[in-house]
Amino acid sequence: MKKIKILFAIASLSLLLTNCTNKSDEYIDPRGTDYAGSESCVQCHKAQSESAFHSSHHLATSPGIKENVLGHFKNGHNIFVYDKNTKIVMEERNDSLYQILYKNNKEVEAYHFDIIFGTKNAQTSGFWKNRHVYELPISYYKAINNWATSPTYPANRPVFDRKIMKECFSCHSSNIASRYVTTTSIENENNIYMGMDVDVFMDKKTLIYGIDCERCHGPAKEHVQKHLKFPDLKKAQNMISFKNLSRQQRIDACALCHSGNDQTKLKSRFQYKPGESLAGYFMENPKSRDSLHFDVHGNQMGLLSQSKCFKKSQTMDCITCHNPHQDAPQNNMTYSKICMSCHQDAKHSETVLKTKLMVENNCKECHMPKQDSRAITFQQSNSANVNSYSLRTHKIAVYPEAKK
Repeated sequence: MKKIKILFAIASLSLLLTNCTNKSDEYIDPRGTDYAGSESCVQCHKAQSESAFHSSHHLATSPGIKENVLGHFKNGHNIFVYDKNTKIVMEERNDSLYQILYKNNKEVEAYHFDIIFGTKNAQTSGFWKNRHVYELPISYYKAINNWATSPTYPANRPVFDRKIMKECFSCHSSNIASRYVTTTSIENENNIYMGMDVDVFMDKKTLIYGIDCERCHGPAKEHVQKHLKFPDLKKAQNMISFKNLSRQQRIDACALCHSGNDQTKLKSRFQYKPGESLAGYFMENPKSRDSLHFDVHGNQMGLLSQSKCFKKSQTMDCITCHNPHQDAPQNNMTYSKICMSCHQDAKHSETVLKTKLMVENNCKECHMPKQDSRAITFQQSNSANVNSYSLRTHKIAVYPEAKK
């Protein structure tokens, strides 16, 4: 009888462990059960989905596989030299990509491309270690078609210990589950623990790469179920429609990630639902109100809000010029037509009218010129020069330097 009880206990324990293992391997949507997943949107919104899945929004983060990684991995264009003894080489090994540290031509460490950030203008990468993501020291920049230091990284020594915080994921992904863990503490004479260090452990299994449909349109499970059950319904049910949002609500949905990163956070961006006010998520500080600190990287909304076009309009918002389901068109005329819809009577000097830019109706080249970011700088291999990362300003104005 005793043997039977022992066998039964062992069997029960084995079953329990098996169930735990299976559950831990299951994907868990960190946003909850109200979300359907972007795959369900394709059934009825094929055109929008196909376009969005190739956009910079959707590719704000992606897995570090060969198809997603930009940059050279051979022919001598894959080397970053720190000094005569130290270099990092971007290599492909067994269909995986690595940044490999060499000292005196001997391999010291190899770091895998686990996750990719960005695709349009530049791309930085990270690797997972102990439930944290660390930024790789070398990034790829399209402007130079080459590898260079990751933003603000040193060019005289390799660094592999800079964490990519959860706050970065809140604008580059749709969600990721995490938990706060106390790592160290100090006990005083009253047996009270003081000065605890709190760390954020992230669960990579729950990462929802890129900006997906439900990040901007809200939870869609009820919407999907309703329209699959009643396919003849013409009006969207159980879904937030941007057409029904006020101008400020539409602006807030974009400004969530496009209004800079220097405001005091009150709540996580991941909690935001379209239609809500950002007043409950951020608190301005003197620095964030100072227009001189508005950077072309990340604070498009702050710059746009200074524009006369925006101030005088009652309807202008981000969607006036941008289709959030696709990247910006390469044809300058597309934007110029939007400008001219309000500025038919715009007057230019004869000198300006004779320029090639004006003939091509390239309004943004003069009135929204590219400017250097103060937040992102990089250095190339074997160079002491610090390069600036240039992006187009969203402050629409007359720029004397552009007139020249």
